[in-house]
Amino acid sequence: MNVIEKQSGSQSSEPEKQQIEEFHSGNEMAARAAAQINYHLMGYFPITPSTEVAEYLDEMRVRGEHNITMVPADGEHGAAGICYGASTGGGRVFNATSSQGFLYMLENLPVQSGTRFPMVLNLVTRAVSGPLDIRGDHSDLYYGLNVGWPILLARDPQAVYDMNMIALRVTEHSDVRLPVIVAYDGFFTSHAKRRVKFFADNKVVQDFVGPVPTPPVTSLDPRHPVTIGPYMNDPDQMNNKYQQSLAMYRAQKVFLDVAAEYERISGRSYGILDLYRMDDADVVLFILNSAADTARDAVDELRARGIKAGIVSPNIIRPFPKAAIQQALAKAKVVLVAERADSYGGHGANLTHEVKAALQEIHTPAHVLSRVYGLGGKEFYPADAMSLFEMCTSWLDGEAVPDFDYFGVQPGDPAAAAMALHTGLPVLSKEEMSGYVSVTQNEETGELAVKAPNLRALTKKPRRLAPGHGACPGCGIFPGVETFLKGIEGDVVVLYQTGCAMVTTTGYPYTSHRVTYLHNLFQNGAATLSGLVEMFWEKKRRGEIAVGDDITFIMVTGDGGMDIGMGPAIGAALRNHKMIILEYDNEGYMNTGAQLSYSTPLGHMTSTSGVGPNGSGKSFPHKDTPQIMAATNIPYVFTGTEAFPQDLIKKAAKAQWYANHEGLVYGKILIACPLNWKSKDELGNFIVGAAVKSCFFPLYEVEHGKTNITYNPEEKDERIPVTDWLKTMGKTRHLLKPENSELLQQFEEEVQKRWSRLQAKHAHPEL
Repeated sequence: MNVIEKQSGSQSSEPEKQQIEEFHSGNEMAARAAAQINYHLMGYFPITPSTEVAEYLDEMRVRGEHNITMVPADGEHGAAGICYGASTGGGRVFNATSSQGFLYMLENLPVQSGTRFPMVLNLVTRAVSGPLDIRGDHSDLYYGLNVGWPILLARDPQAVYDMNMIALRVTEHSDVRLPVIVAYDGFFTSHAKRRVKFFADNKVVQDFVGPVPTPPVTSLDPRHPVTIGPYMNDPDQMNNKYQQSLAMYRAQKVFLDVAAEYERISGRSYGILDLYRMDDADVVLFILNSAADTARDAVDELRARGIKAGIVSPNIIRPFPKAAIQQALAKAKVVLVAERADSYGGHGANLTHEVKAALQEIHTPAHVLSRVYGLGGKEFYPADAMSLFEMCTSWLDGEAVPDFDYFGVQPGDPAAAAMALHTGLPVLSKEEMSGYVSVTQNEETGELAVKAPNLRALTKKPRRLAPGHGACPGCGIFPGVETFLKGIEGDVVVLYQTGCAMVTTTGYPYTSHRVTYLHNLFQNGAATLSGLVEMFWEKKRRGEIAVGDDITFIMVTGDGGMDIGMGPAIGAALRNHKMIILEYDNEGYMNTGAQLSYSTPLGHMTSTSGVGPNGSGKSFPHKDTPQIMAATNIPYVFTGTEAFPQDLIKKAAKAQWYANHEGLVYGKILIACPLNWKSKDELGNFIVGAAVKSCFFPLYEVEHGKTNITYNPEEKDERIPVTDWLKTMGKTRHLLKPENSELLQQFEEEVQKRWSRLQAKHAHPEL
């Protein structure tokens, strides 16, 4: 529906007071608010479920609907730095994140609040690892309670839009000047479409938020130099924090004033608390965000039975609304605080103890129960709310009810060990994984010679990845990784960074891995595997592992893992641990929806490098990770694809030899992603082969600094134009249109430049 109507409660007939009524999700409404505000800058990094906010904004950008500069970071830590740096320049700054992304940027957040630079961050709440779970709870939100940012809550998509408007006014207010978080539930609110209203004319929004206030401090005025973030001594730090504390408490009154002003133009009211049937409530459920709406059905049913039930749901939790909560709960007999997070070992999560403390101050006889619920996105139904209320009535009836517990857990099978996941196939023996590929070293020259059988013979070698993974049809990850693993002999331990290969192979309690498998956070795989490698060698040194028991350690990364994980990877390379880093390059963050990554080539379309009137795909060339890793002077670097299997298998064998004898190895394999490359499922092998033959993805190796091109399409008279490769994918066909001829030429020149440099290194080993 696309109805334009006058704002309820307003007598004005001015067109700028009109609102559009449609169905949209929370992420769409966050993006809509940001676009209408027209922030100066957004520094961002993709993570589920907040990624869509940047995607929607990019779609609007290429249509010319806003002028926000969108800066894709190398990780959330970098995104937070981008946003902080921009905020010191006195402009308006926006971001959205979730879960581990929020934790990764966490150390930046107190810096921004402590130095008093405004911005708005949308936190799309999600479970915190480990283990990995991408669905919604509040365990990330609770890490933000002590970073010095006011936190507004949005219970539905309409509130997401409205709170983003209010948040900007709060953060920029002269009595506050603290960055503000708007938190809403991952998936329950971020992806669920509800009926919403938004202003038809951007001018209404921009009149409401007003011009950017003149900042008391800016880093963009050379005539007035300032020092931002100085080293401080006692009592200066104490005084700084006192001022910050006062500003936080003032934020509550500013919120109320701004919300009242917003109500006059929108007709929508937001108080400190959202109260439902609380006038005379005896039993009360204190609960955040979307679950509060779900619980209303239970309240209505209980009221029909004569039980005085009610709900308290805050719209702001920082500053903690102590006085409002005391007033709302003064006459309650039992209050159950339900939280989608736990403060492990604390006999209740954070808000439980804050509510208890608030009620203790006014000496209310109300008894407070605490339940942790809904972790990992576990659904919350009206029947669940009814169960929580029944705990309250049971306590009133004198029954024994634990003050703190989890709600919604299920008994497990004692016979099943939590970490003993199996494919159902026999355990692979070292003997059956050996004897296929051999590597010998020339004692005089030090050169390695690889002897590998043909592919037909290698089909007898068991797969280390079992069937049953959940990858998309035509996904190139597993043909690429399995081809590589055909060249690896004996026992292996694999670590997978977060990405498609990880997510599609390990849906608990099942696994596709027939070998020992580890997972840590997106950015930290290389460091994690480094620790395991050193533990292995130390145990060997102490005689705790037999001399002949060798293991090859392999880290598999991709989906942008060499962006966010580049620092730890370089660190591992400089330390030269005996391990292999294998990157599958699918040219984007495919596991979160095909966002731009630094491996995305110039001009290629992604969900955050759109194509339209104001966009022609990615605006800068792709990162040359093999050359970066070669510059760390590790023993061996290589590139490969499944389209040239014998080449890849021989390189895998060399990689294993170097990893077991000398140190770290890095390899990059180009793999197809039909879903996001917009290509046919069955053409993956052909497409990556065309990338090689066009010289976009050359096949080469760097041994001890010496470059060797292992397949030269020019020498074999097999080179094809770059355009022949681009024609195979929907994500690049716009480059072939006349209006993009300059961008295409730039791309072709970049390909040729890199190929020419590689040829020079091949011809001159000293380079």
